[in-house]
Amino acid sequence: MAPTQKIPVLVPGRLHPHAVERIGKEFELVALPAADPKLVTPQIAGTVRGMSSMTTVSAAFIDALPNLEIIANFGVGYDAVDARHAGSAGVMVTNTPDVLTEEVADTAIGLLLNAVRELPKAEGWLRAGRWASEGNYPLTRGTLRGRRVGIFGMGRIGLAIARRIEAFGLPVSYHNRRAVEGVAYAWYPTLVELAGAVDTLISVAPGGPSTEKAVDRTVLEALGPKGVFVNIGRGSTVDEDALAQALADGTILAAGLDVFRNEPNVPDALLECTNASLLPHVGSASVHTRKTMADLAVDNLVSWFTEGRPLTPVAETASVVPGARKQR
Repeated sequence: MAPTQKIPVLVPGRLHPHAVERIGKEFELVALPAADPKLVTPQIAGTVRGMSSMTTVSAAFIDALPNLEIIANFGVGYDAVDARHAGSAGVMVTNTPDVLTEEVADTAIGLLLNAVRELPKAEGWLRAGRWASEGNYPLTRGTLRGRRVGIFGMGRIGLAIARRIEAFGLPVSYHNRRAVEGVAYAWYPTLVELAGAVDTLISVAPGGPSTEKAVDRTVLEALGPKGVFVNIGRGSTVDEDALAQALADGTILAAGLDVFRNEPNVPDALLECTNASLLPHVGSASVHTRKTMADLAVDNLVSWFTEGRPLTPVAETASVVPGARKQR
């Protein structure tokens, strides 16, 4: 029997099956249909010490679990978890960085190629028999040749995308709140300035109040009529109404989107844009990568309860140590 097997770990809502299987083997699995404080029974409140989730975890839900020590978030983005409140309450939050970096960067490049060269539309032309009946697919107005690429969010994934862009022979620049030490790419202090200096903008920015609708009409106008916008980060960082209008009226040339504000609901205005390549949030969605993410989420739980340390703590809870909640 594993030394952790008697520790109750809660899984609210859906979670990757491999993570659920491992939690069931290494801990005492406790399941709830949703992360709703009203569903927390006295038994759950009195015993649960760990949680793994891929859903919204509110301050109220954290407070409903007074013995909770750690939340292992499935995914590198953790804006669905109130990590600031967790940290103040002495609860560790972890995420799954690095293991999905390359997969998401690959998807970003695929979206860029789809947007510029219209590859899904060209395949549709072939499958509909139009190549045989009407001739070659029309020449695309867009190309990667001669483009200048800006990256909004130069973190792990941003750097992986930048390496790929360099391999295409294109210059790279970026915008973060501050310049990244050791990064040689040109840094722009505002997103509008970056957009004005490039014609291709790839957003890898996380969600949250500081990036809410950061890509707005002003940014899109600065990108210009040859502009291409790709979003692989979070849908909340984009003013979707402004983006749909910019695509419809030629303010920018094209877009490639893997994320949306109100998933899985995509605005009709974007669905109607024939110059947008739209994907159903599949950035890290390969069997290999999702299994690796699941392992890291569970490994964080194991490390916390056996060694007293997390493997990948988020910034807001980096100072939390075992027993911190009981000391508050």
